[in-house]
Formats: sequence, C-alpha cells, structure tokens
Amino acid sequence: MKTSDLDILIVPGLGGSGPDHWQTRWEQKLSTAKRVAQSDWLRPREIEWTRILADAVREATRPVVLVAHSLGVPTLVRAATRFPPGIVRGAFLVAMPDLERGDMPPAIDPAFSPLPRDPLPFPSLLVASRNDPYCTYERAEDFAYSWGSMAIDAREAGHLNTESGHGPWPEGLMRFAGFLRQL
Repeated sequence: MKTSDLDILIVPGLGGSGPDHWQTRWEQKLSTAKRVAQSDWLRPREIEWTRILADAVREATRPVVLVAHSLGVPTLVRAATRFPPGIVRGAFLVAMPDLERGDMPPAIDPAFSPLPRDPLPFPSLLVASRNDPYCTYERAEDFAYSWGSMAIDAREAGHLNTESGHGPWPEGLMRFAGFLRQL
C-alpha cells in the first residue's frame, strides 16, 4: 500500500511525542498522517484514550494504518475490538511498555493493565529494544507473538524516543515503508 492511499494515524504515548520525536517528524513528512490527540497527555485514562482512538479510526475516510509508540501501543491493543471491521489494514507498534510491572509512572491509569493477549484482527509489527527501560525484549516478544505481530529486534536502542537519540529515526521510516509494502 502507498501512504497516499491511507489514513495514517499517529498514536503517541505519555507526554504526546514532542517536537523532535520521530512520530512528530513522520506526521509532518507524511501527507496523510494525522496525530490522534488525547485531551490529557500527562494523565492518561484508559477509557478516554481508547475511546478517542476508536473514534479517530471510525472517522477515517480511507483504510487506516496505525503508528503507535510507548503507551500508544496498549491504547491501540485495548481499542482494537472497537474498530469497525476491515478499516484498519495494519499497525506499526514501537517500544511498548510492560504495564504489568510495578515501576511504571504513577500517572498511568491502572486500567490499561493487564494487556489483552488476543490476536489483533490486522497485520502488525512490534519494534522492541534490548535495553528499553520500560519493557524487556523478551516480554515484548512474548506479547508480539500473542498478538500475531512480527517482532523486530531494534538491538540496544533504548525506548526509541528522542531521549535515546531517535529523533528522525530514518531506519524506522524504512522499516515502516517495508511494512506498508507487505500490506
């Protein structure tokens, strides 16, 4: 699929992906990309975040590909059952947090956990790092398999955000383009 044939919905995590984050850069670079804007980026509530994402998918005018980072991944996974059948063609998931650990930021609503383990009803790819402070690679890989996602080893890349040196993240954009070609 080509980006011009899709509505690309950017699904940020806690804090909303700042101006130098790769999600923001992709949103600016890809003409059909649009950020799913949450009402409160610093105090995420599961019921609100998943509703807003499901509404954004329903409002799309073309097939949808979702691009989720960090808390955006659990938001997407929890909202997936609310998406109209067939509209979401794929999901590019990056740096999921393991919300079942006890050391997550206290601002995150406990209702995000536990994460569903049912297969996602569309193709997906999960990029995970071996030294992500919010999730071990093995745990991310386990979730990827339960969701039917292809697990991609990003090696030692931290949380794949601006702080870990992934502002532009051209390798990620190339991986995303390859994912779209497979859809």
